[in-house]
Amino acid sequence: MTDQAQVLGDAIRTAATTRFVRVAPSALAALPDAVRVAGDRPPMIVADQNTMAAAGRDALSILEQAGLVTEAPVILEGKPRLKPNADIARDMARSIKERGVIPVSVGSGVVNDLTKYAAELAGVAYVGVATAASMDGYAASGAALLDNGFKRTLACAPPVSIVADLDVIARAPSRMAGWGYGDLAGKIVAGADWTLADALGEEPLNQEPFALVQENVRAWLSKPADIGRADPAALGGLMDGLLVSGFAMQAHGNSRPASGAEHLMSHVWEMEGLTHQGEPAAHGACVGIGTVAILALYEWFLAQDIDDEVVRRAAGRAASPDSIEAEIAAAFPNQAIAESARVEMRAKLGQATRRAGRLSTLRATWPSLRDDLRRFCVSPGEVEGWLREAGAPTHPEDLGVPLQRLAAEYRRARLIRRRFTILDLLDDLGWLDRGIAALFAEDGFWGRRSRARERPAASAQGR
Repeated sequence: MTDQAQVLGDAIRTAATTRFVRVAPSALAALPDAVRVAGDRPPMIVADQNTMAAAGRDALSILEQAGLVTEAPVILEGKPRLKPNADIARDMARSIKERGVIPVSVGSGVVNDLTKYAAELAGVAYVGVATAASMDGYAASGAALLDNGFKRTLACAPPVSIVADLDVIARAPSRMAGWGYGDLAGKIVAGADWTLADALGEEPLNQEPFALVQENVRAWLSKPADIGRADPAALGGLMDGLLVSGFAMQAHGNSRPASGAEHLMSHVWEMEGLTHQGEPAAHGACVGIGTVAILALYEWFLAQDIDDEVVRRAAGRAASPDSIEAEIAAAFPNQAIAESARVEMRAKLGQATRRAGRLSTLRATWPSLRDDLRRFCVSPGEVEGWLREAGAPTHPEDLGVPLQRLAAEYRRARLIRRRFTILDLLDDLGWLDRGIAALFAEDGFWGRRSRARERPAASAQGR
C-alpha cells in the first residue's frame, strides 16, 4: 500500500457516513456491493446525457447482471450544462420517495450535489459513482446549490458508498482534471485562513480533519504536468486527494477544512452565472483562479509590519451596519443575492464585539503568526505555474473576467459568507482597499500579469 493509499484509508475510517469506497481501474464491477451497503431498495441511476454515456449504461448493465432489480434511470437535462438548482433536487426527492429507491449518482459536481440533496430530502442513503477527477464534493457533507438564486452549501449527508473507476475517469475531458487540480490548490488558502481564524479566536482548529488535508496537499499538487498529460497514476492520486478532502469535510461537519476565501470568490462568480465561451464557468476553474488571487493578497499582507500604531489606527475604522448595507446594495444588483448577503453580514456584525480582541491578539502574536502563515502559503506565481501545467485556467481573463472586475471581487467575496478569512482581517485593519490597490499597481502582482499578457499581443500585432 502506498503512502497516499494509506492516507485515503485513514480518511475513510474517520468518515461519519461513508462505509464503502473503491478507487481503481475497473472499479465499476464493485457497484453491486456498493449498492447493497446502502440498503435493500432497488437502485436508480441518476445521470445527465454525458455521464450516462460515460458510465451510466455500464453501471446499469453491471447492476442487472448482478441480479439487482433496477428502476428506470433519471436523465437530468440542462443547456448548455445542467444547473445546480435546488428545485431540481426537490423534484427528484419526491420521485425517490414515491418509487422507494436508492439513488445512484453517476456524474461529477452538479449531478452528485443534486442527488445528494435529493437523497437527504427523501430520507434515504445514496451511492456516488465518480466520472471525472473534477471536484472534491464526492465524499463531502453538504451540497453547493443555487437556492433562490444564491449559492448555498445546503446541509445533507455524503454518500454511503463511492465508486471511482479510473478507466472512466481517464476518458473524461482532460480539462476536468485541471478543474479538480484547481479545487485541490484551494486547500492551500483554506489552511491559511483556518489557521488565521483559530489564532484570532474566531474558529478553533479541528486537528484531525485539518491535518488530513494540510499534511498531504503539497503531495497531491506535486505533479501538475502528469495531471496535464492525463497520466493514469497521477489521476488516481488526484482522485485520492479530492476524496480525502471530502472526508475531512465529512469528519468536521462542514467545508472549513477545504474552503476559504478562494471559494468565496468562486461562489460570487457561480451565483451570478459567470459563463465563458457559451458555458457556465466550472467550479474548480473558478477556485483555481481564486486561489491565485487570494495568495497574492496573502503575499502582500505577510510583507507588512503590525505594531501598536497600526492597531490604534484600525480601532476607529469598524464598518457600520449602514455602510455594510450600502456596500451590499451596490455590489449585488440581484435582490436574492443581496438579501442573502445581508443575512450573512448580520452574523458577522454580531461578532463585532470581538473585533478589538482580534486586533489585540494579532498585534501580540504577529511575528509567530506570520511565520505560521508563511508555512502554509505558496507564492501565487508558483501556483499559477502549477495550474498551467495541469491544464487549468490561470488568469481571470481565461474565464472572461477582466482585471478591473477582479479588483471588485475581493470586496464582494467577503460579503457572501459569515466564515472568517483574510478578507475580514484586512477589513478589520482598514487595509482591504490598500491591499487590493497594491496588487493592481504597476509593480503589483496583477499589474505585472497584465503587462505580461499585453506583450504577446503587441508582438503578434508587430508581425
